[in-house]
Amino acid sequence: MSEQARIRILCVDDHPLLREGIDTIVGSQADLQLVAHAASAEDGIELFRKHRPDVTLMDLRLPDMSGIDAIVAIRKEFPEARIVVLTTFEGDVEIQRALEAGARAYLLKSLPPKELLEAIRQVHAGKKRIPPHIAAQLAEHMSEEDLTARETEVLRKVADGNRNRDIGERLFISEDTVKVHIKHIMEKLGASDRTQAVAIGLRRGIIQL
Repeated sequence: MSEQARIRILCVDDHPLLREGIDTIVGSQADLQLVAHAASAEDGIELFRKHRPDVTLMDLRLPDMSGIDAIVAIRKEFPEARIVVLTTFEGDVEIQRALEAGARAYLLKSLPPKELLEAIRQVHAGKKRIPPHIAAQLAEHMSEEDLTARETEVLRKVADGNRNRDIGERLFISEDTVKVHIKHIMEKLGASDRTQAVAIGLRRGIIQL
């Protein structure tokens, strides 16, 4: 197959092992070609500009900024960019953010290579790919009320081990206001205490440690 006809792929991931794995999987396919890989979001954006790949595989956790911010940055310059999220995180909030940022597929690194190759070809053909269990994750929380930006900030401070008074001082709000925020957070997340609220927030990708 000619160079022109191949689907050109960029891989953005900071794990050398995964990058080598992608290299091997893609290299075994006559219609695919890995044009570059990057270990940081900034390199990924730069290499996208340079190579203009057909499909980009993007991790969500990168050393310099989140993969979601990288997707936003790339699509601001190249609205037609076809980006596949390839991650270990399956929190519904993270999936939602990635899709809103313009990702065409959301895949977990645990999936069989055959499915990854199928998804690359589908996305290249202009389709989207959300595996059933990922779609179910999204649907499960669809009708729930989202945390506000302030509530998310408070939850992040709770996760860092701060007490209500410390949180109030850091966010320039009263201790009583912090208590009200925590009450709302627990209600929205269906948590019985602060610790459970943090655990749910981490699992769903609302906050990251």
